[in-house]
Amino acid sequence: MWLQKLSGGVLRVLTPLGPRYFRPSFAQRIYLLWIFRHFQTLSTKVLNARQVRLMDVICADQQFLTLRVDDLAILGTLEERPPVTSQELPPRRPNASVTDSVQVFAANLRQRF
Repeated sequence: MWLQKLSGGVLRVLTPLGPRYFRPSFAQRIYLLWIFRHFQTLSTKVLNARQVRLMDVICADQQFLTLRVDDLAILGTLEERPPVTSQELPPRRPNASVTDSVQVFAANLRQRF
């Protein structure tokens, strides 16, 4: 299995559009085998800066494979999820009916005690 991965393994990158497969160079395949030595799937959050740069180079320099990849050995899978951004919501105004209800409740509570 290791020889198949070294000779023609591919990197699978999970994107919002589906998985993409990249064919790295021989030296890159060796390093990818080291990166994915304990886990089949890794997130970019657990990679160091050098490893992230390598993934960027592989994805930027090479076109993804459109051939059948069922027969190819997969070196590892990189989870490439889009960053979650929190959109700033406009400030909420208090609802007048809720404010009135709370004031009535507080007034009734004060009268009891």
